Amino acid sequence: MYLNATLFLQIVVFAILWWFVARYVWPPITQALDERAKKISDGLAAADKAKVELAAAERRVEAELKEARAGAAEVRSGAEKQAAGIVDEARVEAARIVAEARKQAEEEASLAMQRAREELQDQVASLAVAGAERILRVEIDATRHADLLNNLKSELR
Repeated sequence: MYLNATLFLQIVVFAILWWFVARYVWPPITQALDERAKKISDGLAAADKAKVELAAAERRVEAELKEARAGAAEVRSGAEKQAAGIVDEARVEAARIVAEARKQAEEEASLAMQRAREELQDQVASLAVAGAERILRVEIDATRHADLLNNLKSELR
């Protein structure tokens, strides 16, 4: 009987221990395990979400880089066009200034040549009158002298 009573006593102690563990020990352990499993699944979900967000952010960054590169290329192209326009304007302005300077120099040269021609005519006329006066040894009066000079001027032209 000792064997049966021992076995019966062990079954009763085991049942009490099982009831105690099931009632007081097992619920906090399962609750902790469930919370940990939930945290792990939340963490994995957050990691997956972060991967998706990272991929989306990388796509946005790539798109913005493309936009920035396109904008920079457009700005560079605009600057090159503007520089070419400025150079062309400067060439046109320089050509205009050179043409004006050439025209002005030609006019000045023409005027100087005209003045020199007139002075030369005056000097030739004076020399002709002086020569004629010496040849004739006669003084010519002033009005006649002016008429002679004007005639000589018109003939020399």
